[in-house]
Amino acid sequence: PKPPAPSRSSPAPRPTRSPQAPRAAAAMPALGTLSAGGAAAGVAGLLRLRRGPALASPLPAAARAGAVHDGAQLVWGRQLRPALVLPAGLLPLQASKRLTLRPPAASAEPAGEAKSPGLLEKYPAITTGFFFFMWYFLNVIFNILNKKIYNYFPYPYFVSVIHLLVGVVYCLLSWAVGLPKRAPINATLLKLLFPVALCHALGHVTSNVSFATVAVSFAHTIKALEPFFNAAATQFVLGQTVPLSLWLSLAPVVLGVSMASLTELSFSWKGFINAMISNISFTYRSIYSKKAMTDMDSTNVYAYISIIALVVCIPPALIIEGPQLMQYGLNDAIAKVGMTKFVSDLFLVGLFYHLYNQIATNTLERVAPLTHAVGNVLKRVFVIGFSIIIFGNKITTQTGIGTCIAIAGVALYSYIKAKIEEEKRVSF
Repeated sequence: PKPPAPSRSSPAPRPTRSPQAPRAAAAMPALGTLSAGGAAAGVAGLLRLRRGPALASPLPAAARAGAVHDGAQLVWGRQLRPALVLPAGLLPLQASKRLTLRPPAASAEPAGEAKSPGLLEKYPAITTGFFFFMWYFLNVIFNILNKKIYNYFPYPYFVSVIHLLVGVVYCLLSWAVGLPKRAPINATLLKLLFPVALCHALGHVTSNVSFATVAVSFAHTIKALEPFFNAAATQFVLGQTVPLSLWLSLAPVVLGVSMASLTELSFSWKGFINAMISNISFTYRSIYSKKAMTDMDSTNVYAYISIIALVVCIPPALIIEGPQLMQYGLNDAIAKVGMTKFVSDLFLVGLFYHLYNQIATNTLERVAPLTHAVGNVLKRVFVIGFSIIIFGNKITTQTGIGTCIAIAGVALYSYIKAKIEEEKRVSF
């Protein structure tokens, strides 16, 4: 009689294998479930594989002890990609057909070893302090070099154009290398930015006329009145109520500037009036800036404002100072200091002007408004103090006391204003 035919469900006879063969055969379906089965089946297969005795591996011992990223699972010392434990329906079509296991990168860090923070990340105050130092340093150097240029080249309209021109070239080169990437602009944005740039140009030129006419310390003392014009414009132009405490804090500012002006040895109405026009111009620049809020970052906004302001400043410079420059202005300056020093001074003063304005903006983004306001007051103190020391400006006792009172009033005003804005932010 013939033996009964084996059923389809009964296993086919297999040749004799080594004792580790059942474990290896059981491991292969477990690996297969990683690409065709669900996440639960894949994890279960991995667990069964990990519990069994070690399989013979062609990899050396160093490879089997490879690094693990973020606690990832290992199969024979190789790291699984996160996609391998996803359900099959969520995997891409090509990935579900064939998945390869890749060894970890040779430069990977050992498991559980976290990357230690750097010194600047651990102590952010060091970075903030560096920004403040560079802000003060660049501002002091700019004011000193600017005044030295006016001592042998008294043409503030032309120098103002050079300031903006060097800054524009700097912005164009930054855009060319993509630091930062240039933001697109259209006619609507130009209409919004033009009033801001116009006020910026007028304030910049009149400030330089004042710096060229009177002492740097006195010009900055007059410019300490800028908060007074800001408060007046907020109250009477924008129609917003200014708290009484702010008005009272401005009283010592007005008193101090008046005391300093009465006994200032370098006083001239031309320098005083231009410094006051500069205060008004920068006040309206702030007003128009609030109306021209855009999604553009501050670096790109300042770049476009500088370009527009340069175009605005060129015609009056050519009309007012052009004929004198062509006749004797440029030749006299070159005869006094030489061509190399003259050109290098103009380039450096323009570079310092642009950099200190950019650093001031970056510092404002890193600190609270109150800290920035106090820093701005201290910056003015540094500029006045260093200008007196370097240029040897003689000041009377009344001028010194008036300057101190004005600076103290600006500090009080900045503190109260910053506290009011902070309370509004918290309540909002």
